[in-house]
Amino acid sequence: MTQSANPAPPRADVHHLLGHPSDLRGHVETHGPLNVALSRDSSWRESLASSLEASGLTGRGGGGFPAAAKVALARSAGSGGTVIVNAMEGEPASDKDKLLLTRAPHLVLDGAQYLAALCRADRIVVCVPTGRDAIAAAVTNAIGERVAHGYARASEEVVRPPDRFIAGEESALTNWLESGRSLPVFRADKGTPLRLGRRPVLLHNTETLAHVALIARHGPGPFRSRGMTEEPGTCLVTISGSVAHPGVVEVDRGTPLSSIAARANPVEPVQGLLVGGYGGTWVGPDHFETPYASLSLRTIGAAAGVGVIVALGQTCCGVAESARVARYLADQGAGQCGPCAYGLPAIADDLALLARGQANGNILAQLQRRLRAVNGRGACRHPDGAVSMVQSALVVFAADIAAHSRGEPCPYSRRPTVLAFPRPIGL
Repeated sequence: MTQSANPAPPRADVHHLLGHPSDLRGHVETHGPLNVALSRDSSWRESLASSLEASGLTGRGGGGFPAAAKVALARSAGSGGTVIVNAMEGEPASDKDKLLLTRAPHLVLDGAQYLAALCRADRIVVCVPTGRDAIAAAVTNAIGERVAHGYARASEEVVRPPDRFIAGEESALTNWLESGRSLPVFRADKGTPLRLGRRPVLLHNTETLAHVALIARHGPGPFRSRGMTEEPGTCLVTISGSVAHPGVVEVDRGTPLSSIAARANPVEPVQGLLVGGYGGTWVGPDHFETPYASLSLRTIGAAAGVGVIVALGQTCCGVAESARVARYLADQGAGQCGPCAYGLPAIADDLALLARGQANGNILAQLQRRLRAVNGRGACRHPDGAVSMVQSALVVFAADIAAHSRGEPCPYSRRPTVLAFPRPIGL
C-alpha cells in the first residue's frame, strides 16, 4: 500500500470515530492512504498545523488543552522526539480507548503518524496497561499489518505500563518510560515540554489522535460541522450506572447531559449524574439539561474530563457510592505527597463512616476541613479530582448526607454498587 500526497475526498459523514474497519485494507479503502509528505516539505507541515488550529480540536483525555497549542509546544522543543499514545484508560468507568483500539486501531496510529511527521519525531509508543492483553494484541496486530505493507514512516511499538489509575497521568507515563517508576512529576510550568532524556515528547490520548487522523485527511470542515461554534466536533462518552444499555456513544459537543444519558436507557428515574469520571463532579437534576461542553459545564462546577457519565438511579445511595469512589481514588494515589498518602485515605474513612451511619456529630465539619487541606496541594491533579467528587456529593446528596450524619442511613446504603471497579470496594 503506497502513500499518496492526495487525501481521500471528504464526505458529509466522514467525521465519525466509531464503525470504521479494524483491518488496514478496509481503513485505507474508507479514508485513503496515509498522506504524509516528505520530511523536507515544510509547506505540508504548516498546512497541517493550520488545519489543526482551524478545527478547534481540544484534547479528549481530560485536560481539554487545544491540540494545536500542544503540537506547537512540541515542535518548539526540537526534532527527533517521541509521540506517546496514552491508551492507559485508568478510569474504571471508561471504555473508549478499548473500543477505538479494537475497532479502529489504524485511525489512532495514523493520527500519531501525522503528528510525528509534523513534529519530526521518529518514534511512536503506544502505552497499553498490563492485564489488557486483548487491546495490546489488537494494536500489535495492526502494527504488524502496517510493517508488512511499508505503510508507516515513524517506528511504532506497544509497551505495557502498570495498570494503575495514576499511571496514565502524562508526567507519570513519561517517567515510567524513562525510569520504570510510574509516578507523577511536579511541573510548576505546564508550558514546559515533556522529555524522554533529551528528546522531546508529544503525548495525546487515543480519541484525540483519531480526530487528528480525520482532520489531517479531510480538513477542519467536517469536524467543525459538528458540535458548537465555540466548541466544535464530536466526542466519545462512556455511559454506565443504572442503565439498561451501558456503553460508548459518539455525540456532538453541546448535547444536553440528559440526552446523552438517555442513549443508555436508564432503568429508573435518575437522581444524579457523575460527569467527567471518578475524579469528576456529581450533577443534580436541576442541571441535567446543561450542554456537554466545557464552558457550559464550568458554570455548574463540572468538566467533561475523560468522557464519562454515570447515571445514579433513585434506589441507589449517593453517599455509599461516593464513599466507594473516594476509597478507590485513595487506594490509587501515588503516595509520594501528603494529600495522597494521608489526606485521601482520611477523606475516604470519613465518607465510609457516613455511609454506614456511624459518624459523630462533627463529621461534616471534619470532612470539610480535610477537603480544604487537600485541594490544590498535590504533586498532580489526582487529589483535586477526589476533592471535586466529594464536594459535589455533599451538595447533590445533601438530604441523604444529613440523614446519614444523624445515624439514619437510607434503606439503599447496603445495595450492591452500580459503579464499575477493577476489584470490590467495601465500606
